[in-house]
Amino acid sequence: MSTFSSNRRVVVTGLGAVSPLGQSVGEIWNNAIEGKSGIDRISLFDLTDCPVTIAGEVRNFDVTKPVGPFRPRPLQTDAEPLTQAANAKEMRKMGRFIHLALAAGLDAYADSGLDAHRSTINPDRLGCNIGVGMGGLPEIADVYDSLITKGYKRITPFFIPQVIPNMAAGHLSMLLDLKGPNLCNVTACSSSAHSIGESFRMIVRGDADVMITGGAEAVISKLGIGGFAVMRALSTRNDEPTKASRPFDVARDGFVMGEGGAILVLEEYEHAKKRGAKIYGEIKGYGLSADAYHMTSPAPEGEGGARAMAMALRDAKMNPDQVGYINAHGTSTPAGDVEEARAAARIFPNAPNHLHISSTKSMTGHLLGAAGAIEAIFSILAIKEGIIPPTINLENLDPGCAETRINFTANVAVRKNLSFAMSNSFGFGGTNASLIFGKV
Repeated sequence: MSTFSSNRRVVVTGLGAVSPLGQSVGEIWNNAIEGKSGIDRISLFDLTDCPVTIAGEVRNFDVTKPVGPFRPRPLQTDAEPLTQAANAKEMRKMGRFIHLALAAGLDAYADSGLDAHRSTINPDRLGCNIGVGMGGLPEIADVYDSLITKGYKRITPFFIPQVIPNMAAGHLSMLLDLKGPNLCNVTACSSSAHSIGESFRMIVRGDADVMITGGAEAVISKLGIGGFAVMRALSTRNDEPTKASRPFDVARDGFVMGEGGAILVLEEYEHAKKRGAKIYGEIKGYGLSADAYHMTSPAPEGEGGARAMAMALRDAKMNPDQVGYINAHGTSTPAGDVEEARAAARIFPNAPNHLHISSTKSMTGHLLGAAGAIEAIFSILAIKEGIIPPTINLENLDPGCAETRINFTANVAVRKNLSFAMSNSFGFGGTNASLIFGKV
């Protein structure tokens, strides 16, 4: 039964991620602060006839590596921990986006320290919401190729479970015995931000005490790259991969595809405090809106995103001047970056005096459905560590951004004492989400 109380606070007690910048939160964070790029030439498929040859891959990734020291409920019915021998066969039944979600999710769960307390926690109070933008697109293409060349009987019986977006949350719930709310937000590039926001509200409402939430995406494939390329959404700076993603720069020519998984453990504050949990920060506010304007282009002046930011501030009961950092959606597209900058200037009228903005997509590329979650992690760590990661490749600020007089944190990380940070995620279909994090 729900025990709604508007006084229920929600904190972050665990983080896990795999991304083009590394396969642990620590590695990813250190590389981001150093301004390193995770963009390189595509290795996951044959590049013949592909108009774009660069992306942000999770390289040398092995989902079957041992995870611990906890012993999560395995896919099998025995009590053994996850090992290569026990799970390699099971992993072949899953799409790559599920692999990335599990790697990040299990690391976040381990980081949270929840496993040591499971005997005292009702699994009905533990939930999962993993946002996914497109699901198993590479697997769909591969199975279709098999159907055409080899016939119906060569379709794997695991095809449908490989590609359904909610199977990332489904498998994680089975591994960790999470019997509370189980969901998957599918809202394009806002998917994981919405998953975090909706999980936050579930805990505030009393529907759960813990939510394992975030996102995963893996669509670096001929079909995925080709589809975005024909829209002219992707950068074609193939000869300079590390310089291709350049948010807010006047020479930007489109986003760079990335992949990865990023998961946060959200927990009701008193629940976390009672068990002595490590607390990274607190979710203070969540806003969401629709542009109701165009399939792929943002509304003029970023009007829809501005409303999401304003809603998040109202939800947090905060003054705009309290926010010291925005991790921008900042995809490196000609239209989107300027509109977001103007929206931020409208919502934060004193921005030149107190606000830094950066886009970590300059280093990771655009993780689509997982973007909001990895950028939420960057925002939380910026507060915790007092360092703002940079926007790399920002050599000549677009005049439309420059007119706002906001500091876009060009090329070098900035040390800054932060109490609050905002993370923005905007998606095709005009869907917007803003999250505000703060110190506890």
